[in-house]
Amino acid sequence: MPLTSQSRIAKDRLKPRITELWRALAPLQTVVSFMNTGAHPDDETSAMLAAMALRDGIDISYACSTRGEGGQNDIGTEVSELLGVLRTAEMERACDILSLRMYWLSTSQNDTIFDFGFSKSGVETMGNWGRDRTLARFVDILRTERPDIICPTFLDIPGQHGHHRAMTEAAHLVMDLAADPDYSGSDLPVWQVKKLYQPAWSGAGQAYDDDLPPPPATLTVFADGTDPVTGWSYEQIGQQSRAFHLTQAMGKWVPAGAERNWPLHLAQSNVAGPDDTVFAGLPYDLRALGFGDAQDYIDAARAAFPDFAAVLKSASAALTALEQGQVAPEHAHKIARKQEQLALVIRIATGARVHVSLSKDALLPTDAAQVDIDQRKGLETKAETRLSLPKNWSQTSDGVALKNADLSDPYPSVYLPHQPQDPCLILKLETHGTVSETRIAFDIPPLVLPDCVAELLPLAEVINLGSERRTIQVNVKHMAPNDARPALELPDEWAATDTETGFLVSLPRDSAVGTRTAKLLLNNQPAQTVRRVNYSHIDPRALAQPASVNVAVLDAALPNVKVGYIGGGNDRVDHWLERIGMDVEPLTSEDLQSDARLAEFDSLVIGIFAMKFHKGLAEQMPRIHKWVAAGGTLLTLYHRPWDNWNSTTTAPKRLEIGQPSLRWRVTDQNALVTHLVDHPILTSPNKITHADWQGWHKERGLYFAKSWDKAYTPVLEMSDPNEDPHQGALVTANIGMGRHTHCALILHHQLEKLVPGAFRLMANLLAKRS
Repeated sequence: MPLTSQSRIAKDRLKPRITELWRALAPLQTVVSFMNTGAHPDDETSAMLAAMALRDGIDISYACSTRGEGGQNDIGTEVSELLGVLRTAEMERACDILSLRMYWLSTSQNDTIFDFGFSKSGVETMGNWGRDRTLARFVDILRTERPDIICPTFLDIPGQHGHHRAMTEAAHLVMDLAADPDYSGSDLPVWQVKKLYQPAWSGAGQAYDDDLPPPPATLTVFADGTDPVTGWSYEQIGQQSRAFHLTQAMGKWVPAGAERNWPLHLAQSNVAGPDDTVFAGLPYDLRALGFGDAQDYIDAARAAFPDFAAVLKSASAALTALEQGQVAPEHAHKIARKQEQLALVIRIATGARVHVSLSKDALLPTDAAQVDIDQRKGLETKAETRLSLPKNWSQTSDGVALKNADLSDPYPSVYLPHQPQDPCLILKLETHGTVSETRIAFDIPPLVLPDCVAELLPLAEVINLGSERRTIQVNVKHMAPNDARPALELPDEWAATDTETGFLVSLPRDSAVGTRTAKLLLNNQPAQTVRRVNYSHIDPRALAQPASVNVAVLDAALPNVKVGYIGGGNDRVDHWLERIGMDVEPLTSEDLQSDARLAEFDSLVIGIFAMKFHKGLAEQMPRIHKWVAAGGTLLTLYHRPWDNWNSTTTAPKRLEIGQPSLRWRVTDQNALVTHLVDHPILTSPNKITHADWQGWHKERGLYFAKSWDKAYTPVLEMSDPNEDPHQGALVTANIGMGRHTHCALILHHQLEKLVPGAFRLMANLLAKRS
């Protein structure tokens, strides 16, 4: 679907021609390339990369192991693979700001290289990812991109995230493996990385706590200057990129004078010293590769800025000189990159503008759509356009037709700004006798979705034997093909009846506890369901998965209470409480301002991050404290210190959250949990036993309480291997006639993963004080 006029205007105004040309000219200065490496989207050193690329002209890239599936989500409730899809799209938009070439070690949602949650060990991480798999993917990326330099963002030292440590260890190993012709993990042509730098700064902060000091700096990348055309500092440009990582709450204003420089430590080198700049020992520009004439024309093009016509003439001559020269095989990739970069300069200098869109933004594998091309011819050019289409796409008189086309990949392994993958438009220009081509992405890249598909809700459900409900409404809509006959494949003794929106599934009253699956069939074939990811800061994405409903049958006794839920939009705790049979109601900001309204509830839940994202909540905490003292039960779920959590005023009594988070969390989801006291929240109405701590996902909890008022009693003790135990995962205090409990266990995540013990414990936490 074409963008709306308002959306198109908003996007267009962010790309003034003069700024685009200035940035396109920058990488023509040098043939040196630099690859940053990390474990997650947002690990890239954005400000340093901005200075390297936009000031120094270095060709920058980023190799990232995972899609960040195990991270937090500040803007929604997407988790796991769906969060990975969202963070992949965010990373691509961040790359656009810096012209950062993006490579992923993880290539699918089922890849072993997966963000399985916070880790404190590189050894554990490599074990989970698969050491051979990790190194092979990394080598493939190096042999594909062929960088001169690689540089991890973090150090492999205790106190650092295990994923970061694993990628830094891997960076050292692949230096040699990528150049080894006998290495069996990759069949691509070998490549020798010339230098490996380590950060000479500490990675400690809100999350990490490096135990060892960084290595000494051998050089510094000075990034505290400003771009001469835009006036932005390189730190600000870096933050413009980082601001697309909205799920991680990235992007901050950097005031004048607060910009940073970046000290680096040369850890390994295959070139002669001294190493006084990152360029040292490397061919600097095209002259060093035997293309002096082309570099002269490039220098003239840069000197001519902002005279578009003069830039166009010199850039066209430079491209001709490159095409007529002879290139050594080891430099062919560098010449190809300069040809791509010159073609982009030529397109911008001409002023040619093209927008291409489809009449649909979602297609089936056997679909068709009209194509709209909005083109403005540039100066002194002959212009032609053609579509570049994937396999099993064809061009028609007014658009495109698909026949058994491949589905869109929500986990693309590479993203190259200015080099969009098919389908795209090819713009061919002839300028001053030189022919150049550039690739132009569709305004909204189309999604190809399964043809045996339906939107299925819910995807997860719970039946509580402690409540009366034994039915599940399964809604089925947006089926393809339209005339498909839907049916459910059910476990034994389950039954389904048709409804106007799908099926009503009935379970026996004496169902056995455990998790089972109901599968959707369309025309007797297994169907898929598509989960859309739509946010204004990214292109639309979709994740196709088997269309099935996972149902957990559990037995949780429920307290007789009315629950008010105060959420921040980052969990679905109220949904899951309702599904096990509790009387729960979401509360608005207006509700919190009324003593009479609060008095309607026995218990209140403050969801994760709600102190930050629920408008007005922080201001109403004194009212809630009074409500607690009058006999209310308050449950606060985990918060970060920066989520408007004040250690002296947020909770009814002093309660400090620990940071850096690495020190105040238990990452082992199977860690032994010890009950410190025989407290009612562990005994009533459900007796919490060893079985309730089984089957947990990702981790036990994070941002544990560090210290608290003597009124609070720690209830649990747990630790990661070889660490001192924590007692701040669950603390509770009698406040007047009521009770406040702070829970840093990731209960909201366990509910989504249908962990029975999490439901039973949640019910206990909301019971009235006895």
